[in-house]
Amino acid sequence: MSNITKTLRKLREAKGLSQEKLARLADVANNTIIKIEAGKNQNPTLETLKKVSQALGVSVDDLIK
Repeated sequence: MSNITKTLRKLREAKGLSQEKLARLADVANNTIIKIEAGKNQNPTLETLKKVSQALGVSVDDLIK
């Protein structure tokens, strides 16, 4: 499991967000969040990382640590 996989799930759960809610807030497909958390997409695009990190209120650096 990559760092982003664990970090994304941890940050999302800390904010009390479902995968679906985070996807809506980040304006990405729900499947995108599911695949990242499942480790099936370990190299999301920078655009996706920016949207997700903004939705979580963290920096991209925090997301990929």
